[in-house]
Amino acid sequence: QVQLVESGGGLVQAGGSLRLSCAASGSIFRINSMGWYRRAPGNPRELVATITSGNSTNYADSVKGRFAISRDNAKNTVYLQMNSLKPEDTAVYYCNADLRRSIATISRAYWGQGTQVTVSS
Repeated sequence: QVQLVESGGGLVQAGGSLRLSCAASGSIFRINSMGWYRRAPGNPRELVATITSGNSTNYADSVKGRFAISRDNAKNTVYLQMNSLKPEDTAVYYCNADLRRSIATISRAYWGQGTQVTVSS
């Protein structure tokens, strides 16, 4: 069993900051990439940022320069520092991890339950 548990969402005014955390737990052999996605009402889920096991990062154009993704491999945790938040950042944010549960299994994606981020104007 593998669980991804997010925390850190909430309500913030435009221009403010939030930091999301996501901790992976359970039977984990190796975590490859980790990332954050979001889904705003009426929209499909979209990529926000990803980070590889070697700390290479990738960002959606809409968040470049404002958001920063990082990870702590010792804690199996990924973070998303969100600065200069805008009302259009309002969404449910989901954590994702591509991981192997054992040396005998292949990698697959796991998802957290989501955390709401609301940015008021």
